[in-house]
Amino acid sequence: MKTLAFASRNTKEMVRDKINLLFGLGFPLILLFLLSLMRANMPNGLFSVEYLTPGITIFGFSFISLFAGMIVAKDRTSSFMLRLFTSPMTSGNFICGYLLPLLPMAICQTAICFLAALVLGLDFTVKIFAAIAVLLPCSIIFIGMGLLCGCIFTEKQVGGVCGALLTNLTAWLSGTWFDTSIAGNVFDTIAHLLPFCHAVDAGRAALSGDYSAIMSDLLWVFGYAIVVTILAIVVFQRKIAADK
Repeated sequence: MKTLAFASRNTKEMVRDKINLLFGLGFPLILLFLLSLMRANMPNGLFSVEYLTPGITIFGFSFISLFAGMIVAKDRTSSFMLRLFTSPMTSGNFICGYLLPLLPMAICQTAICFLAALVLGLDFTVKIFAAIAVLLPCSIIFIGMGLLCGCIFTEKQVGGVCGALLTNLTAWLSGTWFDTSIAGNVFDTIAHLLPFCHAVDAGRAALSGDYSAIMSDLLWVFGYAIVVTILAIVVFQRKIAADK
């Protein structure tokens, strides 16, 4: 109940920030439409809607990191958080309270991307639901990264780390726009050591019906999601102990 009450408060805070909310949900959609217009002039179906949609969905999750980081960083410096420190809530309650409202945002963003893809010519098959089911767990990585950054950095710093650095890392190292192997072995190796490329590949495998290829990529995603979430809880716990 404590976690749900805190999650309800955080939901209201996120809904109030309408500009960032609309930008986070709308910008990936704009990219999907613009890149789809370019596909007629691109070789090998690089910008086909089947190729783009999983990547744009993952790229959109990077904006959720910004939401997560900003609200945690803002709360850490306010009297509201100081009052909460006197409550019996644990660091796990705090992190879950921040995480729960962000999951519906990830669901909405994924649904919007795939609805737009249907308008752009994606065939409506059961593979779409498989791709959505595969992509949604990937949002935990980005939510966890945002929470971790919010625990470490100030509100202004979070804007730079999550708003600029993470979005660019996701854009360039996820394989959303191009096959990372064409940039050389070193670049490709770095990309595949990070979770972004694996998340996109898992989504594309599901959307193409290549279900046997999904799990090897999802294992990377789940591993990163668990590690980042645990780190966020541990760091938040230390921040609570330091501020009390």
